[in-house]
Amino acid sequence: MNIQSIFKGLLLIILSFALVFALAIIVLVSVVRNTTQEALQPMEQLRDVIATQSALLFNPTPTIIPDPVTIIYEIRSLARLETAQYSMEKIITAEAGQGDLSFLFGDKLLFVAHGKVIAGVDLEKLKPEDLWVQNGVLYVRLPAAEIFMVTLDNDLSYVYDRETGILRRGEINLETLARQAAVREIEKAAIADGILDWAQLNAESYLSRLFRSLGYADVIFVK
Repeated sequence: MNIQSIFKGLLLIILSFALVFALAIIVLVSVVRNTTQEALQPMEQLRDVIATQSALLFNPTPTIIPDPVTIIYEIRSLARLETAQYSMEKIITAEAGQGDLSFLFGDKLLFVAHGKVIAGVDLEKLKPEDLWVQNGVLYVRLPAAEIFMVTLDNDLSYVYDRETGILRRGEINLETLARQAAVREIEKAAIADGILDWAQLNAESYLSRLFRSLGYADVIFVK
């Protein structure tokens, strides 16, 4: 083996060690860089949070709360707030001249009534003292819910049956009386079924969303 071959062998070994050393340095630098980034990430997040809170502290978003007295006049302009509607059917019996001789002088009819009942809150009855703010909470005293309208659907209401005595002409106003009775009975049935309570709850729900949109986060309805 000559000197030139030995020299080439030594040079190859040295280059191999240098390459391995360089790779080790690259891997070490990469590990240190990743570790440093992971260590600094919480600090960066903390810095972002502090910057955000500082911005909110020194540049707060303005909160605009309108005067309750102004609001009450705007709400009263809504007038009657219809918040509940019932549709129902009632069968009404109307009769005249009944008794032992009804087959001669009686008059009787069965009337099928389809009606609609609308209830809500009359906001015209709101007064300035019915809205007030205390400790940042808006208190509202609404008028009691009431029946606005009771109507019969003439297209769906009809006389189902009528029996008139042999010696009697039909009572002219009997169907009219049946219709009037139907209106009263439909209103009574709607009230018994809780239409006024439903109307009151719906009115509070609607107005609560309205007040919150105006800047009142907390709204309490009182009796």
